[in-house]
Amino acid sequence: MTGFVARRIGHTLLVLFCVATVSFFIVRLAGDPVQQMLPPEATAEQEATLRASLGFDRPLPEQYVSYMTGLLSLDFGQSVFFHRPAFEVIMERLPLTVDLAVAALAFTLVVSIPAGIVAAVKRGSATDTSVMASVLVGQSTPAFWVGILLILVFAVHLQWLPASGTGSPAHLVLPAITLGLYSAAMIARLLRSSLIDVLGEDYIRTARAKGLSGFMAVTSHGLRNASLPVVTVVGLEVGSLLGGAILTEQVFSWPGIGRLTVEAITYRDYPLMQATVLFLAAVFVVVNLIVDLSYALLDPRVRLS
Repeated sequence: MTGFVARRIGHTLLVLFCVATVSFFIVRLAGDPVQQMLPPEATAEQEATLRASLGFDRPLPEQYVSYMTGLLSLDFGQSVFFHRPAFEVIMERLPLTVDLAVAALAFTLVVSIPAGIVAAVKRGSATDTSVMASVLVGQSTPAFWVGILLILVFAVHLQWLPASGTGSPAHLVLPAITLGLYSAAMIARLLRSSLIDVLGEDYIRTARAKGLSGFMAVTSHGLRNASLPVVTVVGLEVGSLLGGAILTEQVFSWPGIGRLTVEAITYRDYPLMQATVLFLAAVFVVVNLIVDLSYALLDPRVRLS
């Protein structure tokens, strides 16, 4: 088990190193960042000052070593637009993204797990058909269209919920539903398929023959064995939610990480762009690491291997 954990942590660090390297060179391959940051009427003196402040006047290998060394102390550079450390700007937006991600994940699990179980147990019935039809609609509908539709219905016509912004739990409802709808549909469909495969196994029939109710057989024996692929998808979705859903945050004017990424691109704030890319990558790889480690807890075969 120790070797398994050590290998996964090593892979995580290697991926982060590669992402940091790629993001560093991509910014410079896109052209001179200083000329793109400054307006056309900027003087040569202003250009030289900005280049020196960002460290772009030094040789490329020296810039790379300085950048990678700074990452060890969480120094992502200075944001050009906000005039503050890029890491500080990200940490300021992170709580709002976490709030939205947690609300969206709660909606996803509350909807998808019962729907997947019911559809698997009632396979081939009208209930199963209705659930699968709803899943298909949920997976086929663009998130931005769902958000706009929810705003029109619940914020404009009914005036039950606020249309945008932050400040109260009510502001979370519409963006959380918009963000979690696709994930809920996907997880419900995957859980149904996994449970259908598991429910045909001998140990399920043995449990039923011993007098265990259908509900207990599914939840106690079937659900755990069918959860491995679901855990993988949930982990990836958590990474997406924490990484910031750009479209959803734009539609609802939610000032999280996703909207910050758009702002960094709009303002041509290259240090902040590098920081957000690396942060999003870190979220994904750390979540995937947690998913890999959870396999060992859910499936003894992973520990033995």
